Amino acid sequence: MATDSLPPLLPGTDLTRHRRLREQGSLDRADLEAILDAGFVCHLGVVVEGRPLVVPTVYGRDERHLYLHGSVVSRSLAGGTPVCVTVTHVDGLVLARSVFEHGVNYRSAVIHGTARKVTDPEEKLAGLRLLTEHSAPGQWSYARRPNRKELAATTLLALSLAEASVKIRTGAPEDGDGPDAELGLWAGVLPLTSVWGTPVTDPVLPPDTAVPGHIARREGTRHG
Repeated sequence: MATDSLPPLLPGTDLTRHRRLREQGSLDRADLEAILDAGFVCHLGVVVEGRPLVVPTVYGRDERHLYLHGSVVSRSLAGGTPVCVTVTHVDGLVLARSVFEHGVNYRSAVIHGTARKVTDPEEKLAGLRLLTEHSAPGQWSYARRPNRKELAATTLLALSLAEASVKIRTGAPEDGDGPDAELGLWAGVLPLTSVWGTPVTDPVLPPDTAVPGHIARREGTRHG
């Protein structure tokens, strides 16, 4: 599994060129990586039997690839076809003086490429480890690893991070210096955050089973 870094700037292609709201676009690969690292659920878009299909799934990454997994019977994970993967974080509602100027503070990444089905056993196990550790750091070492039967029932796709589009919107409404500023209405941003809650223990466990430290430490911390 190659881990050489890709160029620090994202290439501008027909698929990734920012045609609207160019000021919100970023070509900095570090912004792409930050958006990916802040989440763990993406939406995979693919054409299946002539029809578009978009499915949510978890992911992990290294320096060059995004890894996605699912059942071997999943039609969206056939591999070998062009796909589009999106990751979006909503940071707040932008509430302006007029409805027309309302918006959203957000961070989004759209990745284009041809998904490759991972068949090499070592890369498959390493990719599943990346995926597990991305959503639950420390869990790969704590829980039982997948066995041969489970690996055979799992499909892992690798998608290059070479071609991606990034957009970020921050800040206040943009009508503060226009005619609507004279309306005397409140305007601003309503922030949105997600925080990890208290771990809920499986009721079938013995009552003295402690929550492992790598999970307990996340309680009360911000996600995304």
